[in-house]
Amino acid sequence: MLTHRGRLLLIGGVLTAALAATILITTPEATRTVDEVMEDPESLEGRKIAIRGEVLDGSIDNSTYLFILHGESEEILVDFSSASVSNGLDDNRTVYAEGVLSERDGVWVFEADVIKTSCPSKYEEAADE
Repeated sequence: MLTHRGRLLLIGGVLTAALAATILITTPEATRTVDEVMEDPESLEGRKIAIRGEVLDGSIDNSTYLFILHGESEEILVDFSSASVSNGLDDNRTVYAEGVLSERDGVWVFEADVIKTSCPSKYEEAADE
């Protein structure tokens, strides 16, 4: 059986481990729109973020692995050369991407690690109702 001192040490160790886990485990940041990212891109530079927007019609260039993602009023160039891309990357598709924002020669580029596309039938069914 544990002594009173042993129980206190055990409880203290568990609480310390729980506190350390809380501090070390960070929650993922919320997904941002293209417009939100471009409001203040300097504050997000070099950070791992998630972004969503729509692929600009005719902007996908499979030879350079670049496309333009747009929001309501802003656009951002997306580099998908190192990205895991789900099926269905196409013009006018809504895209969720994870990656790092950087500036290249005065142009903001989102270097994507992951790109996921939405299912258009999900939106078509909602529109029919």
